[in-house]
Amino acid sequence: MILKAPPQIAWRNSMSKASQTPKGKKPTGTGAPPQPAAQGDSHAGSKSGAPAKTKPRRKRLLTVLAVCGALLVLGIVLAGSGFAFAATQESQDTFCASCHTQPESTFFQRETAAQPSDLASAHTAKQTRCIDCHSGVGVTGRVGAELLGAHNALAWYTHAAVQPAKLTVPIDDANCLKCHAQVTTNRGRNNHFHYFLARWQAVDPNAATCVTCHAGHATDGDASIAFLNQQHTEAVCQACHNAVGEGGEGD
Repeated sequence: MILKAPPQIAWRNSMSKASQTPKGKKPTGTGAPPQPAAQGDSHAGSKSGAPAKTKPRRKRLLTVLAVCGALLVLGIVLAGSGFAFAATQESQDTFCASCHTQPESTFFQRETAAQPSDLASAHTAKQTRCIDCHSGVGVTGRVGAELLGAHNALAWYTHAAVQPAKLTVPIDDANCLKCHAQVTTNRGRNNHFHYFLARWQAVDPNAATCVTCHAGHATDGDASIAFLNQQHTEAVCQACHNAVGEGGEGD
């Protein structure tokens, strides 16, 4: 005769065996199934949640960089195009005369006359333009002239230009030496004043420059000696001799 344990004792025995399950094996009891993690749990899905927060931020950063890059390229293109347009216009003396009134309008009339009356108009016959004398050496010299021209144009169109116009940037020796560099190497009797000019300038901050004798728009010069005013030029020569000495060797 087989005796069966009461239901309460059988249930206790099954629970006791379940608690003795070896490590590494899943219990096979009839306990309650695991509950799913609640939404909003900071630990649940933390690995998958981090990229979701980073991607929108990275996307915004890339968008900002793309917009800034596009604006930079656009600015460079516009600046280059504006400079190219200005360069083509500044190469024409008629464009320079279109804004400038006095004294530039008079200067332009002289260069279109049948006979030259000053050094600048004499240069016109040699295909020399306004910009050739009124710009420095190389790209930087040309850019500087373009910027000055833009400033003058802005003053003209805003009715802030002073008339008659005042000379603000005298022509530098480097502008002249773009075409006349050979005069600095000849020490001959008829050219020694050009040869020793740099030595005078080295010892005297008030020394002459090229345009002190070779004024481009002065009309009191002698055409037979390249529109020099002889009396004025001789005074400049004497000042150089006083500063540097006879023969250019100093006192």
